Amino acid sequence: MEELKIPRHIAIIMDGNGRWAKNQGMPRVMGHYRGVEVAEDITEACIDLGVEYLTLFAFSTENWNRPREEVDTLFDLMKTYFHEKRERLRELGVRVRFLGRRGRLPTDLRKIMDTLERETQSCENIQVNIAIDYGGRDDIIRAVKKAISLGMEDIDEPSFSSLLDMSGVPDPDLLIRTAGERRISNFVLWNLAYTELYFTEVCWPEFTREELIKAIEDYSSRQRKFGRILDE
Repeated sequence: MEELKIPRHIAIIMDGNGRWAKNQGMPRVMGHYRGVEVAEDITEACIDLGVEYLTLFAFSTENWNRPREEVDTLFDLMKTYFHEKRERLRELGVRVRFLGRRGRLPTDLRKIMDTLERETQSCENIQVNIAIDYGGRDDIIRAVKKAISLGMEDIDEPSFSSLLDMSGVPDPDLLIRTAGERRISNFVLWNLAYTELYFTEVCWPEFTREELIKAIEDYSSRQRKFGRILDE
């Protein structure tokens, strides 16, 4: 096996929670509960491997189109998890940062998110970005509006990147998407310009540390050229 090249930043589209639950004969919501547990396991695995940044796609701008009961359940699950796991995240050294709009989220969820960001801001083992009510196109549009409001005229890539939700964070080196889908689904579009993509048939509730290693092994076998010609 080739020596692992550990990505500095991994982004994950955590897909297949509902499908997994259905296949197990359980309500869709049980897939989301299991998915949260997996997210915690994978965060710890990334810390062990030396990954510096992990970005998780938790709720997209398009997910509002799901049944209201499922949306409410997702928000309740987030509130419970973010509240109950604050101490554990600090113990692990996880700095939490949220991406996306906040104005449309429930007020009590926003307060818990603000508290979690504040209480973990000095943690240094890994930064976990959690995208909630996030869309890549929406992110870019909001950044353009910021530039206009600031009267910015001479805009280059670094200055525009600083207006995006993931400002100050290096672009993802590796994007993992589970459950067999092969799309990036409006996720951090600007930041994925040169990201290596990895797709797996495994649904998120069944994604393990071993599956993470498989993705990193695949990543390690690739040559990242960034438009250059490398010596063969």
